Amino acid sequence: MNPHERSILGVTCFGHFMSHFNMLVFPALLLPLAGSLGLSMTVTLALSFWMYLLFGLTALPWGLAADRFGPRRLLALFHVGAGLCAFWAALQINNPEQLWLALAGIGLFSGIYHPAGLGWIAREVAQTSRGMAYNGIFGNLGLATAPLLAGTINYLWGAAMVYLVVGLMNLSGLLLLHRIKTTSPASAPQKKKETANSLPAFLLLLAAMTLGGIVYRATSITLPSYLELQTGDLYQGLTNLTGGLGSANVVATLFTSLIYFVGMAGQYAGGVMGERFKLTSGYLLFHLITIPMALLMAATTNSLLVFFAMIHAFFLLGMQPLENTLVARLTPANFLSAAYGIKFILTFGVGALSVKMVGLVKAGWGFGAVYQTLAGFSTLLVLTILILIKARGRTPQAAT
Repeated sequence: MNPHERSILGVTCFGHFMSHFNMLVFPALLLPLAGSLGLSMTVTLALSFWMYLLFGLTALPWGLAADRFGPRRLLALFHVGAGLCAFWAALQINNPEQLWLALAGIGLFSGIYHPAGLGWIAREVAQTSRGMAYNGIFGNLGLATAPLLAGTINYLWGAAMVYLVVGLMNLSGLLLLHRIKTTSPASAPQKKKETANSLPAFLLLLAAMTLGGIVYRATSITLPSYLELQTGDLYQGLTNLTGGLGSANVVATLFTSLIYFVGMAGQYAGGVMGERFKLTSGYLLFHLITIPMALLMAATTNSLLVFFAMIHAFFLLGMQPLENTLVARLTPANFLSAAYGIKFILTFGVGALSVKMVGLVKAGWGFGAVYQTLAGFSTLLVLTILILIKARGRTPQAAT
């Protein structure tokens, strides 16, 4: 990659890190916040509904704005808006009536990143799959460090300090943006010719991505709490070794972070597969493997649960470079940010409904049934990808 492409990846990788970091802090604080607020887990979880909904539903308008005003300005707005709303959350951490508004603001501004950042990479980084892989690794780094950092800071100083740190981290993104220079379309690197656009294939891809968004969001919001409740024996063994240091929440967030670090390796594997093999075949394989892993997560506890969750994360998160490259292949160049906006309205916006779904399934059939339900959604997703492959096989663009 040339220096310009590397500078774009530097900015977008940090932005991707922060967008997911912002979303994964709250699940790590779910049980401690429920205790401090005197609310049930389900009611406390509902405080985050608008954060996750706006994170997805605003993606299309943010994408249109990025196509119109450029990704650099939009990413600056992301860092400022999310940072200020995190400070608001810190000030209102004991006030549920205000806290949900602050969280909604974090979701609103964090929703800028994906259409703006991924559109920037798709436009100006020639090795799209590899660029998406590097970008995805940093997104997973955000997923991995958020539970660990939030759990540790909460244990030492409380939840208000967690969101104060989140605010400062968001604002630091302005320093990276200040160092990058805006380029004109004429100076952007020339990318290899992409496959022709196909509206039916893109619509099938949107359906698959919507189902994937439900699985991703439901997994991300439940995993820390599920691990805390299902790894009691493992926690006791670890605390015996450390002389009682830490808490069940800290240990669960540590496991969650380790699982997402494994997901980072999956991102790299997905990027390599996207450059060497047929995109749709890799996309199918990665999602197919998540089905038995979700069922095993529902049926196991302690060390086995952590092990199967790692494999699940490797493939659930590792498919993202493949998916994002497919979007780039099927979209006109002047519509890239808006196309990613459509994607994330469906994956994160509709995926936010999984907050409600999780509450209903857990209340009716127990926590393990949540992961059985997610295996069902992944099965529907795989069937959709098979239809996509069949549809693409009839066209000259079958190389994707």
